[in-house]
Amino acid sequence: MIRRPPRSTLFPYTTLFRSPGYGKGPKGVYGVPIAYERSFRWKLGQFRYLCHSNSLPSHIKINVSRQTLFEDSFNQIMRLLPYELRRRLYIIFRGEEGLDYGGVAREWFFLVSHEVLNPMYCLFEYANKNNYSLQINPASSVNPDHLTYFRFIGRFIAMALYHGKFIYSGFTLPFYKRMLNKKLVIKDIESIDPEFYNSLMWIKENNIEECGLEMFFNVDFEVLGQITSHELKPGGGEIQVTQENKEEYIRLMSEWRFSRGVEEQTKAFLDGFNEVVPLEWLQYFDERELELMLCGMQEIDVNDWQRNTIYRHYTRTSKQIVWFWQFVKEMDNEKRARLLQFVTGTCRVPVGGFAELMGSNGPQRFCIEKVGKDTWLPRSHTCFNRLDLPPYKSYEQLVEKLTYAIEETEGFAQE
Repeated sequence: MIRRPPRSTLFPYTTLFRSPGYGKGPKGVYGVPIAYERSFRWKLGQFRYLCHSNSLPSHIKINVSRQTLFEDSFNQIMRLLPYELRRRLYIIFRGEEGLDYGGVAREWFFLVSHEVLNPMYCLFEYANKNNYSLQINPASSVNPDHLTYFRFIGRFIAMALYHGKFIYSGFTLPFYKRMLNKKLVIKDIESIDPEFYNSLMWIKENNIEECGLEMFFNVDFEVLGQITSHELKPGGGEIQVTQENKEEYIRLMSEWRFSRGVEEQTKAFLDGFNEVVPLEWLQYFDERELELMLCGMQEIDVNDWQRNTIYRHYTRTSKQIVWFWQFVKEMDNEKRARLLQFVTGTCRVPVGGFAELMGSNGPQRFCIEKVGKDTWLPRSHTCFNRLDLPPYKSYEQLVEKLTYAIEETEGFAQE
């Protein structure tokens, strides 16, 4: 007999916290004022309210050995009913028994999240040689139990969010978008596979018939030394790509690139996550906010940032640059993290500081380039850590345009 919690602990009837002034102002897509939707702190408050109102009494003990940390954690979490993982955590490292007031739990989340990178499990890999965000390894099937492990990791990540703990290394932004069921676009490929992105953009911007290219609606993909041919649409191997149908080809290639070899693993991860924290609880967040929730915000050293920034068609004394750094220094740490995400694709700063920022071609310092007219919005190039900053005519105009671009990242970070 399987014990189940009351319905409200799984999918509560009330999923919104009504804060003072809730009904004032124009409403957004979720029926709440737009001003609140754009506030990360407000969204986080909604999520914490859901977690608190669906918490369960008592606690669960997770007893692990440092030598077999991953397997011990896997076995104990997977034998529990998912809703029990909402109870207060009591983590014990064998041989180090003591009271856990949260510090041991923080260490456990950090260490286990680091272990998912262990090559022995073959579960995740870095997005590319210059992007240390994690993505699912298409070759994970070499581990016969890989889908059960992904379900476990889904539960584990949901626990980290539910209990307000941080993990060692974050995922790629496209992976977060997949968690949020947001549409992936061709621009999202740039941060995980710059060469693939550049190839698609070349096809988009050139007349492939004049270039004499012969391409079809199929693609070859190598996993574990075996080459597999995949048709992008039924009969794709016989359908040639032309100027007329190349937009469809680019769209299908983009969709395939995000899902190639990882459909089952992604489903297992999301199923495990949803067992502990309903994915609908994340509906207010965007992918960057989800990264902040999981990885936390570092204290950003603005002086180090400024010291390691280069300029194109601007100088350190250009009034727009002076205004930019004035605005950055007036921001709180949350907004600085959002700005850093907007330009570099992540809110994390390397251990060695801004001097060690990486781009698609290796070390790549933060760059501000003078581009466009003062009526334009700023744009970012995350592969090159570059901000296109138009020559605004006043400090107030720069603040307004840059703030809008940061808040509406998905729309205005695109080429």
